[in-house]
Amino acid sequence: MASLWQGYLWPGLIIVAQIVAIILPLLGAVAYLTYAERKVLAAMQLRKGPNVVGPFGLLQPLADGLKLLNKETILPSGANPIVFVAAPMLTFVLSLVAWAVIPFDAGVVLADINVGILYLFAISSLGVYGIIMAGWASNSKYPFLGALRSAAQMVSYEVAIGFVIITVLLCVGSLNLSAIVKAQETVWFCVPLLPMFVIFFISALAETNRAPFDLPEAEAELVAGYNVEYSSMTFALFFLGEYANMILMSAMTALLFLGGWLPPIGIPPFTWIPGPLWFAAKVAFVLFLFLWVRATFPRYRYDQLMRLGWKVFLPFSLLWVVVTAGVLVAFDWTPK
Repeated sequence: MASLWQGYLWPGLIIVAQIVAIILPLLGAVAYLTYAERKVLAAMQLRKGPNVVGPFGLLQPLADGLKLLNKETILPSGANPIVFVAAPMLTFVLSLVAWAVIPFDAGVVLADINVGILYLFAISSLGVYGIIMAGWASNSKYPFLGALRSAAQMVSYEVAIGFVIITVLLCVGSLNLSAIVKAQETVWFCVPLLPMFVIFFISALAETNRAPFDLPEAEAELVAGYNVEYSSMTFALFFLGEYANMILMSAMTALLFLGGWLPPIGIPPFTWIPGPLWFAAKVAFVLFLFLWVRATFPRYRYDQLMRLGWKVFLPFSLLWVVVTAGVLVAFDWTPK
């Protein structure tokens, strides 16, 4: 019995505790990201934003969650009930499982696998299935059109994201996320790979269906996109999944281009601040850029969206991969 406890049960409990320690703060961050978004947009539009529920409106996310919990879950009569309910669950779960390989500090990671970046890319690519399932299972033409548009959009920008990641991997020589961060001890990759940083950020906006690329939710054409038939907690799961994906893409941006948990300057007092705080600050900065872009730019037309992805980002990112490889070989800077 003692060997069973030490060999299986105790390590299992430790893993469960680590998972809970990641998921609970993440869910809290998702809830208060909605509050932060409303406050940032209000400040940029000279409004107050949420200020009624609790001090400074801080309890507004809890009120919104309780409201959605109390609403009735409606299943359309012609919908496929199993796929209809499974779609938001898949979207939400995929937005959480990707955090298994995200390093918060040196050695502070749930699964420090050698192919962490491939794992992240695979999980983010699977997110489109939840949206397609939602549009198809609703048995209505408007959600289905929204799902198809979202699928085409996500596929278009994943190609550019893939080439951006390849550029970073050429400079590192490893697929391990911790190794990618450690390779930026001299200079963050956002400096030598600035065009790739910009492409990655814009592609992350399109990948997460955020403004100005929120075409699946174009009210004038599609009512509300792929989730128009959803209500109550099934709708809330889509909502939570979208914001969790925003945080995930911000974390990927911080790891690939902003040095992860590394301080901007390796001298005191910067080195006195713990690595996880630097990582959280960089994620918060990228999230602020997400919100800033939403408040600034109008929505793209669909043909503009496709042109940007296939005719601008794809050839430019491919060219930059070739240029980066050529420079690394010419100056003998390839990772040893």
